[in-house]
Amino acid sequence: MPRDSRSEYEWRMHKVVTHIDDHLERPLDLAELADVAHFSAFHFHRLFAAWAGETLGDYVRRRRLEVAALRLATQPRLSVLEAAVSVGFGSGEAFSRAFRARFGSAPSSWRAAHDWSLLPEANSNPDQIELHGFTKNGPGPRRDPDGAASPEPPMNVELIIRPPVTIAYLRYVGPFGAPVGAFWGEQVAPWITRHRLWSGARYGISHDDPSITPPEQSRYDACVEVPEDFVPDGGFQKTVLPGGRYAALRFHGLPAEINTAWTRLLRDWLPGSGFQFDNRPAFEHYAASYAYDDNTHAFECDICIPIAPL
Repeated sequence: MPRDSRSEYEWRMHKVVTHIDDHLERPLDLAELADVAHFSAFHFHRLFAAWAGETLGDYVRRRRLEVAALRLATQPRLSVLEAAVSVGFGSGEAFSRAFRARFGSAPSSWRAAHDWSLLPEANSNPDQIELHGFTKNGPGPRRDPDGAASPEPPMNVELIIRPPVTIAYLRYVGPFGAPVGAFWGEQVAPWITRHRLWSGARYGISHDDPSITPPEQSRYDACVEVPEDFVPDGGFQKTVLPGGRYAALRFHGLPAEINTAWTRLLRDWLPGSGFQFDNRPAFEHYAASYAYDDNTHAFECDICIPIAPL
């Protein structure tokens, strides 16, 4: 069944932004990106700006700097110059100027301030907890009624090899946390029910770090496993979630508690593991067999981060 007009338009634009993220290390010109989208180069710049809310040049520049910042935070042995070259900057000086203009500090100073081994142990504003992705404002260790920190349970992190999986996804753009839960309940779950896909695994993919990307531009994909020949509709797109080596942490708890698990994995386990993030997306994996409590909303999932040797 062919896509409807709106789904076709969305699919072409998603192809463009995926192509941009996959090729940040080299020049990206208007004609090339228009060709990826199968749109006229004469009109593509205006079409992209209307869809993305920013010009093509501004979007590419922002993504180069955000990806470089994420790599500086997650790949401790990557030099500033290597980070610059990996996203298409020809010199360290040009990169440092652009980075300072975007983030307000030099790359090396920014990296030191975003060392995950120094994540805060307490969150002074619980309302700002992000429930998904790479947030660095976790609530820290549990505390006894007298205020003393109580021991956290040991982490059972498993190193696994995941196969690639075909997924249909609907993208949400905006602040993470409670709005993502509403997005699943109001838009994603009814679509999964309508297409009888609850027997497949679900995934939540946070593409951006809320401490790097402005909340109103942060991207999250709500995903469900589908057959390879599945044709999505209703604004859903289809892609392949990459396989490979991941570190997986099983979580069971309330929605407001999953941020603690993300924080502990990044703060306590990753720095001493001998691994670092690679460039595949991290995600939450919800197997069809995993528990969910309708009364308490407690749920079970695997937090999966893609890893490569240091």
